[in-house]
Amino acid sequence: MLTITFTLLLSACGGIDGQKYVDQQPPFDLREYFTGPVKAWGMIQDRSGNVIRKFDIDLVGTWDGNEGELVEDFRYYDGETQRRVLRLSDIGNGQYEVRADDIVDVGQAMSFGNAMNLNYTMALTLDSGTVNVDLEDWIWAMNDGVIINRADIKKFGITVAEITIFMKKE
Repeated sequence: MLTITFTLLLSACGGIDGQKYVDQQPPFDLREYFTGPVKAWGMIQDRSGNVIRKFDIDLVGTWDGNEGELVEDFRYYDGETQRRVLRLSDIGNGQYEVRADDIVDVGQAMSFGNAMNLNYTMALTLDSGTVNVDLEDWIWAMNDGVIINRADIKKFGITVAEITIFMKKE
């Protein structure tokens, strides 16, 4: 019994297996989805699950060959606004490199059928200064042009916050 319990605990800590989504529908195509305007709504939760910030985003994506740009205009419910520009490089086989002014080095993204996984380190600006945190994003395609984006924000391997974003292609 102890062995079964221990095995279940370990498997619960293993993370998401992208291979489970390879054959699921609807498919998610990053280039197709992020060409043109997209509307999004999201929230940030602390490690206890409390919502600490809400926001809306207007996104516009463009592509020139294998290079893409995704302009994200955030409007936080507390009145703050922010523009973030992601630069995307399609390197083939469902893999992308992701760059932005706040991404340390280069982020990596990988497609898995109707899902995509994105991992990167972000230089997060706080009132007390800048701190590097690791993000693991998962995006899942839903019906009717909707995608759900869920991200864990980690420091020293410990989840300190979570982000959930719902997006709709316009």
